[in-house]
Amino acid sequence: MVTFDGVVLGDLATPCEVFGIARDVDGRAAYDVRVCSAAAKVASTHVALEVPWRLRSLARAHTIIVPGIHDLDVRIPSDVLGAIRRAFDRGARVASICTGAFVLAATGALDGKRATTHWRAAAELARRHPRLTVDANVLYVDNGNVLTSAGAAAGFDLCLHLVRRDLGAGQAADVARAAVMPLERAGGQSQFIVHVPPATDGGSLEPVLEWLGSNLHRDLSLPVIARRASTSTRSLSRRFRDQVGTTPIQWVADARVRRARELLETTRRSVERVAADVGFGSATVLREHFRRIVGTSPQAYRRSFAAH
Repeated sequence: MVTFDGVVLGDLATPCEVFGIARDVDGRAAYDVRVCSAAAKVASTHVALEVPWRLRSLARAHTIIVPGIHDLDVRIPSDVLGAIRRAFDRGARVASICTGAFVLAATGALDGKRATTHWRAAAELARRHPRLTVDANVLYVDNGNVLTSAGAAAGFDLCLHLVRRDLGAGQAADVARAAVMPLERAGGQSQFIVHVPPATDGGSLEPVLEWLGSNLHRDLSLPVIARRASTSTRSLSRRFRDQVGTTPIQWVADARVRRARELLETTRRSVERVAADVGFGSATVLREHFRRIVGTSPQAYRRSFAAH
C-alpha cells in the first residue's frame, strides 16, 4: 500500500485488513503486507502516521494499492508517482480505491483504459484525464493488471476480488467471514448514486440539463438536444464530456433510470407504465438500461426500496 500526505485513512485500512487476514489453504499468511511512503511520517486529516517501509519496496511488490486522497488539488510527490509507474512498467498489478484513481491516473497507468472512482468525483476525473474512460456506474473495474474502485465500501469489494483471483473463491469467502462483511459484490453493480441536481452557477449546460430533466418523456435524440442547446451535435458532445463527464445520450439514459427508480419507490405503477412515463417506450428497454446502470431488475429494485 502506498501512502502520502492527505491519504484517506479508511482507504488505507481496508487493504491492510483484507490482505492481512487472508490465508492460503494451509492456514499461512497469503500476503506480505507493507505500507510504504516517501517519508517516515505522513499526515492524514485526523492523525499522523509513522510508516515503516519506503518506496523502494514497490520495486519488488506483486500488487500495489493506491488509497484515496482527501484534497484532489494536493500535489502528489513526483517520487511517489514515479515509483508507482516504474512498478507498473515492470508488470506489477496496480489498483486504486476511491479517489486514489486520481493518483493512479497521474502516473499514466490508466491511459486508454476504463476506470471508476467515487461518483461525486467521476466528472472531475474525466475532465482532468481525458485519455481514460470514466464509468461512475460500477463498484470496480478490472483491466487485468490495472484496477480501480469506487468509494469506501467498494474498496472491500475490490480487495476481495483480488483475493479471489489469487487464492480462489473459498479463501475469499473466508476473508469475508473473518472481516464480518458480505461476500464480494460483482464489480458491475451500481454505486446506487444519489443524484445531485445541476448547480445553479450559470454553467453553459445548466439550462439544457434542467430542460432534459423536465422532458424525459419526449424524444431526446442527439439532434433534438443539440437544437435545444443551439449548437452542433459535435460541439454538444464535447461540452457534455467537459462539463458532465459523459455523453448526452448516456446522461439521458441515466436520468431516465433515475426517474424510474423514484417512481418504483414511490408509486404502484406497473413497470410498463413507468417505462412509458420516463421515455423508454417499452418495459423491455427499461429493463435493459436498468440492469446495465443499477445492476438489478426494476421489480427487484422495487421489492428492496419501495416506500410502501
